[in-house]
Amino acid sequence: MATVSNFPRLNCSFTFSSSSKEFPSKQRTVPAIIRPSISHSSLHFAGVQFNFNRNEKFVKSVIKCSAAEVGDGPEFVKEKSVSVVLLAGGKGKRMGASMPKQYLPLLGQPIALYSLYTFSRMIEVKEIVVVCDPSYRDIFEDVKEKIDIQLKFTLPGKERQDSVYSGLQAIDSNAELVCIHDSARPLVLEGDIQKVFKDARLNGAAVLGVPVKATIKEADDDRYVQRTLDRKTLWEMQTPQVIEPELLRKGFELVNSNGLEVTDDVSIVEHLKHPVLITEGSYTNIKVTTPDDLLLAERILNLSS
Repeated sequence: MATVSNFPRLNCSFTFSSSSKEFPSKQRTVPAIIRPSISHSSLHFAGVQFNFNRNEKFVKSVIKCSAAEVGDGPEFVKEKSVSVVLLAGGKGKRMGASMPKQYLPLLGQPIALYSLYTFSRMIEVKEIVVVCDPSYRDIFEDVKEKIDIQLKFTLPGKERQDSVYSGLQAIDSNAELVCIHDSARPLVLEGDIQKVFKDARLNGAAVLGVPVKATIKEADDDRYVQRTLDRKTLWEMQTPQVIEPELLRKGFELVNSNGLEVTDDVSIVEHLKHPVLITEGSYTNIKVTTPDDLLLAERILNLSS
């Protein structure tokens, strides 16, 4: 017998008795708001008996799963085993606004809260460590009652890697994965996050990325083309970037002792010669950096709502 206490652990499809269509897998709806999730008391694979606490029409559903999908493999990410470090301390100078870009309103809601809400709904996430300037802490404090997850706060550093290190010091000692995310990426999808969680669980370090679509050329200091890079091997890095905490700590020891600077989080463990797996994400997971990016994010949200 296999018993699952929380429904989202399974990779299942549902077919209603009144329809031949598959029940669509749950993706984050946008704009991000808090909604109650479907819950149930038990799900057993011994005979065919499923007991749900809410939404009785699911009792008549046909559930297609195999015992191998229950979540006992090496890629399985446990409930409440991930600590999220949400980076919200940047200045956002390129936006040219009166406040950091991550706090600008996006369809009436601060940009940073979109991903906060997304992570707060995930059963794998135990806590969110917000790295921010104290003057903006109230933006997150004001939504505590809307989310069922622990919030912690820590101060940003001079550089990105300093802010990541600050967040790392605050995570739960029992965390199996640390997930680092830019709060200026409000449109990250829950499904993509779950994929990168699994890849990091298997490999120790994983990062969301998308294949480069444009032709990329390498130039010299005078802007003369030196060579054309093969875009089949090029990926644009995104966040979340997910790493085993102890691996990240070892990476920081090396980086800090050698005075190295890195521009993203997985680069820290790359210096350890540890392989980093790229998890293919979505092109809509944009980083809001300029006014044009803000307009694009609004467009994506409007099309998705």
